[in-house]
Amino acid sequence: MADTYRWTSDPVLTVEHLTMRFGGLMAINDLSFQVGRGDITALIGPNGAGKTTVFNCVTGFYKPTEGRITLRRGRGISDAALGELTKSGRQSLKADGGELFLLERMSDFRITHTAGVARTFQNIRLFGGMTVFENLLVAQHNKLMLASGFTFGGLIGLPSYRRAKEKAQDLAVDWLRRTDLLDRADDPAADLSYGDQRRLEIARAMCTHPELLCLDEPAAGLNPRESAELNELLRSIRDQDGVSILLIEHDMGVVMEISDHIVVLDYGKKISDGTPETVRNDPSVIAAYLGVDDEEVEAVGEHLEQGNIDAAIKEAAVDKGASR
Repeated sequence: MADTYRWTSDPVLTVEHLTMRFGGLMAINDLSFQVGRGDITALIGPNGAGKTTVFNCVTGFYKPTEGRITLRRGRGISDAALGELTKSGRQSLKADGGELFLLERMSDFRITHTAGVARTFQNIRLFGGMTVFENLLVAQHNKLMLASGFTFGGLIGLPSYRRAKEKAQDLAVDWLRRTDLLDRADDPAADLSYGDQRRLEIARAMCTHPELLCLDEPAAGLNPRESAELNELLRSIRDQDGVSILLIEHDMGVVMEISDHIVVLDYGKKISDGTPETVRNDPSVIAAYLGVDDEEVEAVGEHLEQGNIDAAIKEAAVDKGASR
């Protein structure tokens, strides 16, 4: 039953009627979906489907044209509390032992620092001239600045700052160990291999103690061994740290292996939403990836009903060729 899924029974992120226009271009069209607490949710679709635009709205890089984006820290927050927050015009509300955030009202740095949404990018954005260890300390800059009284306490060595610094260093070492980068701690980040840089970027995001980790194509450019290591790391983040993950990914091997929940976009609209098995057998998804017309989806679906996925893909490919 659908109501047993975490993305409906205990969502950490709820996107409702999200619309994003750039002039006359409709990049996202009335999109709604949820990310379950403790789930790995994949946002997939053909190139140009609007996936990165969704990420940019969730993380505050874009302000959506319409829609509501709610993040819940804590379980059991009532709909009444959400209604109160929506009417109040505020960005957040403490209620029912947790806290609610309306991300579309918040600036990007507050979404990260206050709401607890961390992000990596399709193009790796490390501080290449800093060491691997320093990259993880930079991620904890806000915490250290507060503990130092904005530099004064750090200069005179206040005990509270020393304790915060030690905790930050311990956290950095822990993530270096978990990502097998401890022996590279003093090397410049730019000297790491591509796969190591990917893992370092995820470790840096995790040093912010996120509630939701957004990953933009984390497996891009990885070889099979590195992809397997990435899968193991993401599962450990979900299972050991209890952090919910929303990822964009084109590697369907990664998506189908680690995802609890998949949302499929095509031309800015949601065409499928469910478990990996549900999405894998959805004729609309196969048709979207192969570029067939709407009227040809039915023929693909007939093959799927007979359990013949290969024939469904072949049918879609033939239809695509005939339509050219």
